[in-house]
Order: sequence, then C-alpha cells, then structure tokens
Amino acid sequence: MSDAVSYLPKHPPVTDWVNDFDHTDPRWTDDPFPIWDELRAASPIVHTERYLGCYMPTTYEAVRAIANDTEHFSSRRVIVRDVRPEQTAKAPPITSDPPEHKPAKQLLLPPFTPDAMKKLEPRVRAICNELIDAFIADGKCDAAARYTKHIPVRAIAHMLGIPEKDGDQFIQWIHQILELGIKNQETLVKAAEEMDSYFAGHIEHRKTHPSDDLISTLMNAKGKDGKPLDDAHVRGSLRLLLIAGIDTTWSAIGAALWHLARTPTDRERLVKEPALMPLAVEELLRAYSPVTMAREVMKETTISGCPVRAGNMVLLSFPAANRDPAMFPDAEKVVIDRKENRHAAFGLGIHRCVGSNLARMEMTVALEEWLKRIPDFRLDPAGKVTWSEGTVRGPRQLPMLFGTTA
Repeated sequence: MSDAVSYLPKHPPVTDWVNDFDHTDPRWTDDPFPIWDELRAASPIVHTERYLGCYMPTTYEAVRAIANDTEHFSSRRVIVRDVRPEQTAKAPPITSDPPEHKPAKQLLLPPFTPDAMKKLEPRVRAICNELIDAFIADGKCDAAARYTKHIPVRAIAHMLGIPEKDGDQFIQWIHQILELGIKNQETLVKAAEEMDSYFAGHIEHRKTHPSDDLISTLMNAKGKDGKPLDDAHVRGSLRLLLIAGIDTTWSAIGAALWHLARTPTDRERLVKEPALMPLAVEELLRAYSPVTMAREVMKETTISGCPVRAGNMVLLSFPAANRDPAMFPDAEKVVIDRKENRHAAFGLGIHRCVGSNLARMEMTVALEEWLKRIPDFRLDPAGKVTWSEGTVRGPRQLPMLFGTTA
C-alpha cells in the first residue's frame, strides 16, 4: 500500500458524508451500509468536491435512471479517481458508448452462455476441491487468501487458455488498478502496460499456434465492419475480462462466506436445504453486491429532481441501490429465500455484466463445495477481517475456524 501513502493528505477524513463523501474513506471501506442509509435519507443524489467533482445516486430509481441514460452519461471512464487524463485505456465494451458498445458486447456473449458455463462447471468444482484439500486438515484458514480469490482467477485462466499458475500476477495487477490506482496514476499505468504486454505475447503466439480458447475466439471474431478485431481491441477486451471477471467474483464469494460464518441459522439451513442455493446466491449478491461503477456527466440533466452538471463524475453504486427499502422490503436484512429479487448486482442498462452466468456459477459451486466439506465454520476471533478499498468491495482477509476448532 506504500504507493498510495503520499496521496493520502488529499483525502482528509470525512466529517460530512452528505456533502463531502469519499468512497475510499476507511469507515466506508469497513461498513458502508449506514453511510448509504444516511445519504439516501438526505437526497436521491449527493455530491462531493473530491475527485474533481462527483455525484452519487443513492436510490435504486436514480441508479437505474443514470444507468439507462447513455445520452447524458458516458462510460468512457468507469472508475472515479483523483485524476482524469484525456487518453484513457479502452476496455470494450465496458468503456464503450453507443453505437460502438453493442457490437463490442455481442462479440463477448457466446463464450458466457449458460451452456458454456455447464461445460466449465466440472473444472470449477475441481478447482474448489483442490483448494480445500490444501487447508482442510488445518482446521483453519484465511478463506480469502486460500480459497475465494483463486477460484475466479483459475477459472478465467482456464477459459483464456493461459497458465493457471500466472494467477498471482493477475491478482497483483488488479490490486494496482482497482485499489492503488485510484490515488496513484503511475501505479495504474504501469500495471495496465504490464498486462497489455502479457496479453500481446499470448496473441502473437496464437497467430502461429491457434487454439479453441477465449483469446483465439476474440482474435477470430469479426467487428461490425466484417474485419477481424485489431490487436488493441483484443487486448482491451482481455484486460476487461481479467479485471471484471476476477476481483468481482472473488469478492462476492468471500462476502457470502463471511455472512454464513456470522449467521449460523442461514448456514445450517443451506446445509439442510441445498435446493435453496439459487435463491440464496441471488440474495447474497443483492445484500453484498461487490461492484460500484462510474459514469462521466457529458451534458447537464436532472435525475430524480436533482440537477447534475457536465464535467463531474458519477459514482454509480449498485450496492447502495440494492439496499434501497423503496425497492426491497427489509432491504437491510439478508433473507436467503427471498422470492422477488430484481437486484442490480450485475448492473443495469446496456452495460449489464457479460459474465453474470459465469459469476453465478462460480459463486454457487464455491459455496456448494465449501458447505459439503466444511459445513460448520465461523470467523476466527484471533484474526481480523479486512475489506478492499474503492470500486470493488469484498473481504481481503477472512480468517476462519472449522471442524473441531469451530
């Protein structure tokens, strides 16, 4: 974290959340839920002068309105940061606006269909059990370090046809881009360049050694002009798949295990009633949604009666929308058999997550395999749970006791 230390004076502690919020404040990182309630009670849209000016919608309705308004809000920047360099690295389709967005997204849909996920599921189950094998005899582990973060890393590596052992490097890049990069431009640029170079090597190799993996699929895809995608587009999409497909799911799995470790009634019910898992996964996604995106205000407009000015960013908090009591009865409670659950964990509008089928499958399998082999577990009181800072929220340290120690 030393890279970010020199930037901290620019981020004094928040003393007025409604008028001066900061999504990297330690209190937000540790427990954002009461902060969101306070902001929502004050206004459907709040503003801070931090990050060169930033709005945040606090209600489901306001989040949905912004997510669906591509005329006034651009996706060319998807992270709220201290600087806004004019040249931004492209990661289509997530950084694309209409009309470029639709063809870029359609290229990525076929590898993530439900049928494709069924084919991948046995490998993900095997990964989960290989990981559990390595620590189950110890009666304790850091579930974030030993389990949750490795599942999506190894699954996406398997899909891309790149070595699963490179996972530690992916995790480092993601940390530098999504956490340290919010406050340190040099760290972000260096990580993005290293990632680009890594994928460039794999693209070059496949030009003479084609395969049936996801990298080759993208290289063989045709753009809207009928021509193959250029290497920069392929690299951008691969960068997106790595960043969006790892940190998010690892965070969701970790938050779900954290909840079950703290809530024996829910844990015991899922062990006894495994058929509840699909509903439980949706509810855990709603209650602990990991992903907050961003938009840039391109033209002045009004959202939920509140004016928003061009030149500002928008912190588009799907997690806050999912805790809005106007949309979800008992929004603050985790109800694992909640039937009506139109949550926004995978986003709203045209940028809804391409990999939602993959994330659901990985989360379901990760929880099922853990509960089969470790049905009784709790947080280790001798350890400390820590949460990631910034755009994606999930446990980064998750010390657990189980078996005879639980």
